Amino acid sequence: MTATILDGAKVAADIRRETAESVAELAARGAIPGLSVIVAGEDPASQVYVRNKEKLAREAGIRAETLRFPATVTEAMLLAEIGRLNAAPEVDAILVQLPLPGGIATSRVLEAIDPAKDVDGFHPLNVGRLVQGKRAPVPCTPAGIMELLKRESVPLRGTRAVVLGRSDIVGKPMATLLTKADATVTVAHSKTRDLPALCAEADLLVAAIGRPAFVTADFIGEGAVVIDVGINRIDTIEEVLRCFPGDEAKAAAFAAKGSLLVGDVHPADVKLRASRYTPVPGGVGPLTIALLLANTVDLCRARRGL
Repeated sequence: MTATILDGAKVAADIRRETAESVAELAARGAIPGLSVIVAGEDPASQVYVRNKEKLAREAGIRAETLRFPATVTEAMLLAEIGRLNAAPEVDAILVQLPLPGGIATSRVLEAIDPAKDVDGFHPLNVGRLVQGKRAPVPCTPAGIMELLKRESVPLRGTRAVVLGRSDIVGKPMATLLTKADATVTVAHSKTRDLPALCAEADLLVAAIGRPAFVTADFIGEGAVVIDVGINRIDTIEEVLRCFPGDEAKAAAFAAKGSLLVGDVHPADVKLRASRYTPVPGGVGPLTIALLLANTVDLCRARRGL
């Protein structure tokens, strides 16, 4: 079987273009969507993500700002900043980049965000609304995956879906959205018995477990659609050879950079078993940012009654 790539980067570009058109329409009515991003500490991955978010937001016409705090920031300081943003009429969407520095209660910080400005959909009120099928901002990564599946005409009704991972950010909302789309959903995780056999029963496998190339051929049913949410950095030649056997180009890239990115799904095995799959990079990652921008526009419309 020859597996086909689900091009998340292309779909994300389409969503960003549509979002820019929506922003232009809102701007013509005197409403420019505003996105404020809080980042604390010097986590390298967070810094890269935030720069990309701000750049793409501005390209779409969104008024974007990044508020940077040192790793020594206190919880009280972050809560005060969120309070200020909650009250700012020009701010439609607030995002707190995770992870936060140690000693700060992430749950208290996220719950301080006004639910009407909660662009990530992490506030308990919005989580409850999502579960009940009510209108609410949807966490960006699961929302992006659903858009990809819809635009690539991947059937969901009656599909046996397995979500590998149970995080609040991806696994749980992903299962909720797939259930709403009439898939039959199983949430699996590292403690699940006979995990490879269970995953291999899936028509649709969403891997979000945070382990490099953890999902190997025995996890993937013949012809399954595989969505790889993971993005992991590998930095040993042994891992490179395991993930990219016989791939001289990858070996050369590793020699030049000292590390490579790989998803939660083994990149060689998925091509042997799946019918369609998302690559890493270029799959789910771009969709997450695209849906962040789309969510910002939706929050702007809702807040301003447009």
